[in-house]
Amino acid sequence: MNSRTPSTAARFVTGSTMRHVIVMAGTGAIGLMAVFAVDLANLFYVSMLGDTSVAAAIGFAGTINFFHVAVSIGMSIGVSATVARLVGAGQRATARQVATASLIFMVLVTAVLTAATLAFLEPILDALGAAGETRVLTRLFLRITAPTLPLLAIGMCTAALMRSIGDARRAMTVTLTAAIVTAILDPLLIFGLHLGLTGAAISNVIARIALAFVGLYGVSRVNHLLGRLQVRRTWDDVRPVLKVALPAVLTNLATPVASAYVTHAMARFGSAAIAGQATIDRITPVAFALIYALTGAVGPIVAQNLGAGRADRIRETILNSLGFVLATVALAWLVLAFAQHGLIRAFSAHGVTAEIISTFCSWLVASYAFVGCLFVANATFNNLDRPLLSTLFNWGRTTLGTVPFVAVGIRHGPIGVLVGQAVGSAIFGLIAMIVAWIVVKRLPMGDCARLAQRHVEEPSSAVVSVPGAAAGNTVAPEMQ
Repeated sequence: MNSRTPSTAARFVTGSTMRHVIVMAGTGAIGLMAVFAVDLANLFYVSMLGDTSVAAAIGFAGTINFFHVAVSIGMSIGVSATVARLVGAGQRATARQVATASLIFMVLVTAVLTAATLAFLEPILDALGAAGETRVLTRLFLRITAPTLPLLAIGMCTAALMRSIGDARRAMTVTLTAAIVTAILDPLLIFGLHLGLTGAAISNVIARIALAFVGLYGVSRVNHLLGRLQVRRTWDDVRPVLKVALPAVLTNLATPVASAYVTHAMARFGSAAIAGQATIDRITPVAFALIYALTGAVGPIVAQNLGAGRADRIRETILNSLGFVLATVALAWLVLAFAQHGLIRAFSAHGVTAEIISTFCSWLVASYAFVGCLFVANATFNNLDRPLLSTLFNWGRTTLGTVPFVAVGIRHGPIGVLVGQAVGSAIFGLIAMIVAWIVVKRLPMGDCARLAQRHVEEPSSAVVSVPGAAAGNTVAPEMQ
């Protein structure tokens, strides 16, 4: 390996766990902030057109795209957790083989899902309650941007792979590139060439192309984490990933399902309410990028220490993560409370739209402390062989934690819808964190080591039976 190539040694089994959490979450947050800033920039520029139907179209399109992002995140969690465990156990050649097969499999899955979305777009828009000019604009935006969703999946998977080996800086660069491209192209296409919403869609497409290219370059040419695909062993390589990825996908799908239900509830109050929801849906991921990054940040730290049999460091990581959540939410709440009037002016909001933004920034933002607890709990469950618990709590929040609370809140208008959603999220986030701590507390050192060994035995045996498998270290890497 080139001396300039970052080492794939287990980086998280020594040193301060708080420092690892801060570095991984910080760099991951910058990358995530870049991804969500793309959507925020699109909404900001189209809001300047002064038409709430255009802003509402971005909201409906975002809800549909959210499903695809959830699938990609879930699969990336599986890839990251599996590769990190293998690296922690010192099985680098196997990690490279698993990463290659998983990335290709992920692209194929997202391509099929994209085709299905476009084929059933009209029924989907019916279910969301999109109508009139907003529906026409939503359809236009998605027909331009949806075909590039597999490129978004590549960017997310490659960034996750780099985080799994501790190369957080290059993982951040992947998504940062997309934000820079969008920041440059959005005003040029929307206003300079007078393309409006079509310009925002084209900018989105180009940003995803850049995202995929930078991610593949970082994985293949810099980290040498991908190798030549061994077709006969593809299923054996992907199978251990799916054991984590499938429950993680189910878990992550819960959030867009809840979002779709809330969007449907908001739709009865008109395009202004949808525009308000779309605005806070794009402000929060940027404001809480550190919280959103925790699942990807905590996961590799827990997984590597699991592979090394360090139960004590796993407990320490979870405690530090909770402290990190509380500090982050307190700071974000303070900033948003003081910045709310500026945000309302920036997005040309008025009436119901402005009321929604103000209420969220003043009070509802505090509920993200419990959302952060849920994210930490998910990372714990996914990496300690309890992925079904993540699925249980996320879907519990989507059903019991959303439907009845929103149904009550809807009687009090769009603000009631948001309050109901926040209350349900708080209840399930708190319960999930309590259960996660119980799981970690009952993890003796010996059990930790046996659990780690069980995870690495299957992918290890998959490579042992392949002739010439030991040459995996010298196979020319491909993309990431």
